[in-house]
Amino acid sequence: MIEPTNAPSVAVTNAPSVAHVNYILHLADNALVLGQRNAQWCAHGPVLEEDIALTNISLDLIGQARMLYQHAAALQGNGATEDSLAYLRNPQDFRNYTLLELPHFPALGGPLAPSAAAPLDYATTITRNFLYSTLMHLLWDALQQSTDAQLAAIAAKSVKEVRYHLRHARDWLLRLGDGTDESHARMQAALGHLMPLTQEFWTASADEAAAVADGVAVDTRLLQAAWDACVDDALEEATLSRPTATGFVSSGKTGQHSEHLSYLLAEMQGLHRQHPGAQW
Repeated sequence: MIEPTNAPSVAVTNAPSVAHVNYILHLADNALVLGQRNAQWCAHGPVLEEDIALTNISLDLIGQARMLYQHAAALQGNGATEDSLAYLRNPQDFRNYTLLELPHFPALGGPLAPSAAAPLDYATTITRNFLYSTLMHLLWDALQQSTDAQLAAIAAKSVKEVRYHLRHARDWLLRLGDGTDESHARMQAALGHLMPLTQEFWTASADEAAAVADGVAVDTRLLQAAWDACVDDALEEATLSRPTATGFVSSGKTGQHSEHLSYLLAEMQGLHRQHPGAQW
């Protein structure tokens, strides 16, 4: 059983709404799923320094997930724990962005079956981390003003971590985008694959809208102009063209996921489900 973190504890005086809990789970699931994806680079990084860097980023994300799951469990009650929320929910119960669950290879460069092995593509990893970290740097900063005091405290800690995540991803975006012909082509392909999935950032779910109305959440649409400016500035410096984000709008945060999430969760949850109640 995982030991609790030292996140500040704030008493809950009013019964939280379902939307409130689901918004916390959305943030937690985002961090956990991307943390699990980035952890797949452990011992497979292109150079030793990057192996360590991505492992540290993964640990930061999982640490954020733990604080958020602990908070969601306290709000939800009924015996919920951080372990049950991370390990015992099914794919349709997860509320992460679809962008974060995709494997580390471009749309046209990977196997047809989600369970098949494929070489990890660093361009896909860096592009995803850049797009998501740009959003979360803005969102965590804004969530420090949340009416949920515990969430505001988690945001104050997390914004410091994601500042590094963004700097790391942006530096590599520039290095690879303005590098060799091959690295440039790989980054451009990754952008074409992933940029359309960012439409989900700006499409509010019913739970998000309710949490925004209560002052718990932040309307991400208010952050879109700043996100666009940060992305455009980096892409221009990296000599990359911004693809048009149009077409199908993914809806992972409402429980409608790609087939890839079930494989990721099966790998992550397998040991816990095989040994229910075990303590380590």
